[in-house]
Amino acid sequence: MSEGKEGESVESQTYMLRDLPHEERPRERMMKYGASALSHAELLAILLRTGTRQESVVHLAQRILTQVGSIRNLVDLSIEELVAIKGIGSAKAIQLKAGIELGQRLGATRMDGPVTIRSPHDAAEVLTEQLRYLQKEHFVCLFLNTKNHIIAQETLSIGSLNASIVHPREVFRAAMKCSSASIVCAHNHPSGDPTPSPEDISLTTRLVEAGSIVGIDVLDHLIIGDGGFVSLKEQGLM
Repeated sequence: MSEGKEGESVESQTYMLRDLPHEERPRERMMKYGASALSHAELLAILLRTGTRQESVVHLAQRILTQVGSIRNLVDLSIEELVAIKGIGSAKAIQLKAGIELGQRLGATRMDGPVTIRSPHDAAEVLTEQLRYLQKEHFVCLFLNTKNHIIAQETLSIGSLNASIVHPREVFRAAMKCSSASIVCAHNHPSGDPTPSPEDISLTTRLVEAGSIVGIDVLDHLIIGDGGFVSLKEQGLM
């Protein structure tokens, strides 16, 4: 196949959205069939809105997904990392981050009224969609009142690919700031495997001990994986 400028093929230079039949364009397909009928690349193309002079927005979206590896890997990319991808400027990066953030907030949205934590599954329902796709470990606390209603939530630490570092003083400083009676701790495993590590168990023990000193109960520590979670309370590890 002949090549155009900067190694781009003639096909990629001439494959523009206007060349597609009207009924095959992402927006038109979404209006006719609904969002669930669209591929990841088509949904991404709608968020991006426009392509470049060399490629259509659909082609750009497909290339982005190929470059980052999967749709889930977009979640943890910063605006700076998105802008570093060829074809994404600051405006497109902001559009993508806004779309991702809306999706995460929607996943975390509950019906009006206080959310009560009665079991590990209640806490996992609040946190799983927020944490399961992240590529670094995030340590999060749910702060509860005496009726086990969530009164606050805070991310206290963001670690490397496989390590989240948090000190008990940071956890209980945040808990006392919002007058919390008890807390539920959670963090994700970017590997997708929620099996607790020895470090997870050790940290949980330290948190429980510190909580007993300051009078704030640590009800549970959840490890969130991809599609599942482990409760250290249910496992008898705290």
